[in-house]
Amino acid sequence: MPELKQLDAGHAPAVLAFELANRAYFAASVPDRGDDFFDRFTDRFSALLAEQEAGICAFHVLVAEDGSVLGRFNLYDFEDGTAVLGYRVAQHVAGCGVTTATVLKLCRLAAVRYRLSTLRAATAHGNVASQKVLIKAGFVAAGPADPAELGGKPGTWYQRDLAPAARV
Repeated sequence: MPELKQLDAGHAPAVLAFELANRAYFAASVPDRGDDFFDRFTDRFSALLAEQEAGICAFHVLVAEDGSVLGRFNLYDFEDGTAVLGYRVAQHVAGCGVTTATVLKLCRLAAVRYRLSTLRAATAHGNVASQKVLIKAGFVAAGPADPAELGGKPGTWYQRDLAPAARV
C-alpha cells in the first residue's frame, strides 16, 4: 500500500529517479523542468528541505512498498492560512485514482497538521486529468490563472476551503 510521507533527505535518490523516469510524461502537460533542474538536483533538493524547515511549505512523496516514488504532493506559499497545492504522479499510476485519493489525504493533513483553511491549485485548460482530480477532491473553479504561472498556457485557479471540523 503506498504511503504519503513528508519529504526528507533520504528521499533524494528516489525523487530524482521518479523525475527522470517520468520527464517526458510530465512535459506533455506541464512545463518541462529543463536540464538545469537535473544538473543541479542536489542543490535544489536541499533548498526545498530548507524551505520546509523554515515552515513556508510542506513537501510530500507518495512512496510505494519498494521505496520508489509514485508521486509528489506539495503545499507551498503558506500565507494567512492558505497554501498552493501542486502534484505530479508517475505515468504508470495515473488514471487509477491514486492522485485523487492522495490529494484528499493531503487536504486533511493541510487542515490538521498545518492548520490551513484554504488550498488553491492552478491547472492549464488542456490538463483535463488534473482538473478532474481537483473537482473530485472538492475544489471549485475560482478564476483565471496567469499563463505565466502555467508555462505560457491559459488555465484556471481552483480552490478548496477546508472544513473547520477537520482542523480540530
